[in-house]
Amino acid sequence: MKARVKWVEERTFVGESGSGHKLVLGTAFGPDGRTPGPSPMELVLIGTGGCSAYDVVHILEKGREAIDDCVVELDADRAETDPRVFTRIHMHFVVKGRALSHDKVQRAINLSIDKYCSASAMLAKTAVITHDFEVVDTAVK
Repeated sequence: MKARVKWVEERTFVGESGSGHKLVLGTAFGPDGRTPGPSPMELVLIGTGGCSAYDVVHILEKGREAIDDCVVELDADRAETDPRVFTRIHMHFVVKGRALSHDKVQRAINLSIDKYCSASAMLAKTAVITHDFEVVDTAVK
């Protein structure tokens, strides 16, 4: 896997993935506190949520569950001193579908966090990672 990050100006950078996708990232800078894009640590947190959501959807689809939507809301704390690693991450999953099995959703989330999601596996070296979830039945009107 490859990536490239180029400094644009002030605290603004453009990251490019090896597959050619680009995004602006940076931190607040200057008197107006302008933020050109998510910070690198925000991207790490977003990437962790994306990694786990991808797994959950894939596992449920493979199990022939009628999944319609999956959202992961993340809440994290960082250390007060440098390198300011994540020390706590809570992941709240909202999984929507038609007559989804509560047990299968729980299993999919556990498999993602405990086995498949490489991002959460790395972050678990410094952070306590917890999760909970809710299942919303979209067949109920």
